[in-house]
Amino acid sequence: MTKKDYHVVPNGDEWAVKREGGERASSLHSTQREAIDAGRDLAQKNETELVIHRPNGQIRDSDSYGNDPHPPKDTKH
Repeated sequence: MTKKDYHVVPNGDEWAVKREGGERASSLHSTQREAIDAGRDLAQKNETELVIHRPNGQIRDSDSYGNDPHPPKDTKH
């Protein structure tokens, strides 16, 4: 089973947590902070990535939970 990431995206005057590829929001929130908290809980529970978008839709940040298929390379060791 493919694990799909969760995205925190603007949705009108609200913020939505959406599963990648999904049409409907998993949850709606009045602030981005509330949506990030809800999205983080879902991403941790499902061991996926949380992608946070800016109000203009650009990606602002992302956090991986669980096994990361593309971990950062350690260039110091």
